[in-house]
Amino acid sequence: MATSNHTKKMNLTITNTFMVQPAAPTPTGRQALAEWDQIGAMTHVPTVYFYKPSAPWLEGTPSLILTTLVRSLRLALVPFYPLAGRVHHTSGGRLELECNARGVRFVEAESDRRLEDFGDEFLPSRELESLVPELDYDGLPVHEWPLLLLQLTRYQCGGISLSFSISHLVVDGLSALHFFSEWARIARGEPIKTMPFLDRTVLRAGMPPGGQPKFVHTEFDRPPGLLSDVLSYQKIEQGGGEDDEGSKNVVRTFKLAKTKVAMLKDMVNHEGGGEQQRPYSTYETLTAHVWKCTCKARDLSPEQPTALGVSVDSRSRTSPPLPRGYFGNAILDVKALALSGELTTRPLKYAARKIREAIEKVDGEFLDSAIDFLKSQPDLRKYQDFGSSPGPFFEYPNLSVISWLRLPLFGMDFGWGKEIHMGPASHDFDGDSLIMASQNGDGSVVVAISLREDHMESFKKCFYEDIM
Repeated sequence: MATSNHTKKMNLTITNTFMVQPAAPTPTGRQALAEWDQIGAMTHVPTVYFYKPSAPWLEGTPSLILTTLVRSLRLALVPFYPLAGRVHHTSGGRLELECNARGVRFVEAESDRRLEDFGDEFLPSRELESLVPELDYDGLPVHEWPLLLLQLTRYQCGGISLSFSISHLVVDGLSALHFFSEWARIARGEPIKTMPFLDRTVLRAGMPPGGQPKFVHTEFDRPPGLLSDVLSYQKIEQGGGEDDEGSKNVVRTFKLAKTKVAMLKDMVNHEGGGEQQRPYSTYETLTAHVWKCTCKARDLSPEQPTALGVSVDSRSRTSPPLPRGYFGNAILDVKALALSGELTTRPLKYAARKIREAIEKVDGEFLDSAIDFLKSQPDLRKYQDFGSSPGPFFEYPNLSVISWLRLPLFGMDFGWGKEIHMGPASHDFDGDSLIMASQNGDGSVVVAISLREDHMESFKKCFYEDIM
């Protein structure tokens, strides 16, 4: 693991804040949101891209980069006009989209840092969070929340960062990256490659239930709490970031070389005798490893139930598959459940099998049933997390492992060259983790995870030493 070279706190000055509207008139009015849009995290997902612009951009006027970004953003918001709108509560915790072209928030800032001060690793931290525009979730009603917030930060070396904070109310990761990549194409003077498909009725948005659910949908139940410490669990529910001993959550990244990934996959696919009809994937293997190591690091009781949150993309699983360019949330979060003692003592294949079972049950019939289940609920608020309330969560003794392995994260070129680094700006809770490919394209992978500080060293030891 690499570390940052900086020793002093970064000073950041906000120099300007303004709204950016679409460059041409766009459709207006209320639109129904799909069920997937209205459950889970209701907050924004922040990512940050760092750049060292090429010489012509640095030698031009100071506003050249800003002008390019704003001009192309206004053009991009025409086909992607829902991002310039707002969401409104209706009844029973439900929400709908108002397309009104109010715009997205754009922030300019200056830092007293050089990009070199971050070292060779940009860990999610309070400093990286400062590179993302703030939004007062508690002080502002939901219909006042911009759905997209952007921040351009300039550094003393001439480098810049561009942060995207996009609402999970209207898009998932793949849709967000669809927008950002098309925006970058427009900034480079190129035409849009794939137009967004905006009709959410393909997921029965705004329609009544089609009937009674055909399955029992335990994926919407609250994950298990601690068996031995109800009070501690209640504190976690209330958003406590530290335990009674003052241990805080920290974020670390762990890199596995391509050879180590292959060793781990070979281990999970051949241990315990026999082989699977289909080998376990990189995600299934690494997630099983993270789950097992987390249980060991937390030193959970063998009888402690633990849940793993897994995000399943339904685009190719619906019947028929969703249209190309579907712009919205197409993710269903499911749970793999096991006892800690089973995970820590049985072969890794056991955890991988639990994960596969949770994923493979998600087919077109299951998705239709899940939609019917949510449509039949009188109130969706118990399935929502607005940031200030606990909502459904995967904190201690549980965890969530999100895959960015197949997302088109890299090569976001707005005209001044590709990024030198990109990554998440924050991890919110103990057990929040993601897996992504290494940016250098050498086949290695990076795992970023947030855990209690007193558990992190044990996790690191297990993460590397348990790979033969």
